[in-house]
Amino acid sequence: MTTATLAANAAQTAPQKITDKGAVWRLSLLLTCLYVVSYLTRINYGAVISEIVSSEGIQKSLASLALTASAVTYGFGQLASGFLGDRINPKKLIFIGLLTTISMNILIPFCQTPYQMTAAWSINGLAQAFMWPPIVRIMTELFTTEDYKKSCALISCGASIGTIIVYALAPVCIYVGGWKSIFFCSAAIAVIMSAVWMKKCPNVSGSHDEMVKSNGSFKLTVKIFWILAAIMLAIVLQGILRDGVSTWMPSYIAETFKLDNKISIFTGVFLPLFSIAVVQLTIFLYKKIPGELTLTGFMFGAGVISAFALYATDNTSAVISVLFAATLSGSMHGVNTMMTCMIPPYFGKYGNISFMAGLLNFCTYIGSAASGFGLALFSENFGWHNTLLLWSMIALCGCLLCLSITRIWNKFKIE
Repeated sequence: MTTATLAANAAQTAPQKITDKGAVWRLSLLLTCLYVVSYLTRINYGAVISEIVSSEGIQKSLASLALTASAVTYGFGQLASGFLGDRINPKKLIFIGLLTTISMNILIPFCQTPYQMTAAWSINGLAQAFMWPPIVRIMTELFTTEDYKKSCALISCGASIGTIIVYALAPVCIYVGGWKSIFFCSAAIAVIMSAVWMKKCPNVSGSHDEMVKSNGSFKLTVKIFWILAAIMLAIVLQGILRDGVSTWMPSYIAETFKLDNKISIFTGVFLPLFSIAVVQLTIFLYKKIPGELTLTGFMFGAGVISAFALYATDNTSAVISVLFAATLSGSMHGVNTMMTCMIPPYFGKYGNISFMAGLLNFCTYIGSAASGFGLALFSENFGWHNTLLLWSMIALCGCLLCLSITRIWNKFKIE
């Protein structure tokens, strides 16, 4: 098959891009709202975990099993979601995920033991996996390259906006109706979102098989294997830091500075505020700094500085600790935006957009799983001071890893 024939076939199978700026904005806003709700119904457990531990008399490590199980099912679910997202209508796939996560959020307050909570929240993690890979496919196939970048910047902020809402809502819910009430509130919002989603989201035509027929199948060479292995490891490290900081920072603040749980949980609002700014900065720098992994390495470097500053000022001031934790969390959100948003489109011509998005997000939540139980266990045995030092070492490894494969990745993109 000639190059001209491949190009012609690709043009026929590719969905028509949305060129109307108003339509692009409306769809971007819809996807952002979806991602906000996704976070609202996924990290609410982590937001109230310190209250669950104290009010229910559960050990921190036992309560965190639900976080670890959810992260594992969410991570492995990314692979299934990515595979299915390239082959069936992503709109329907997301709707199935929404209905399931609504059910689990309603169920979790009725659980009587940490193990029942773990079972319910692991199912929620699997349901949540059917969000991000189909979102990436929708954006890649319906938006132009420039609109895709702008939409990624907006949707990535959805994670931070959802986090702000959760950590602002959690203390109020605890005060008014106890920790269980936040799950009912989250489910109610998700019900509204599911109805809007089915009414407003357009269908996406085209499939994996059509793209393979047009462009040929993806071949995993030794070089590509090592590139992906390095990228996947870097994303795992990012996941440990991103979700580890957001999950355990309230506990660190409460234990170190002897603050009430409701106050320490509210400190979690400030972390995503920085993340929104850093994500926008990352997209801006992406236009100035060539190479996805070069910029990712720089963002990891910013994380090293932030984590070490947090370690050096440990037990000094709650305000200073929150500030450095916010810059660390923001840096990792910048890394996540680059790696899970900007890398998958390079595999689009092989019909693997959704799968690559799922694979890379899978790696993020392997790190998240490690941060749930692993950081709880580490902090219990070695203290928060050494945990902060561990965060800086993890960020340093991520920085060196990304910068070491930048040249190979840049060559792969133009092949």
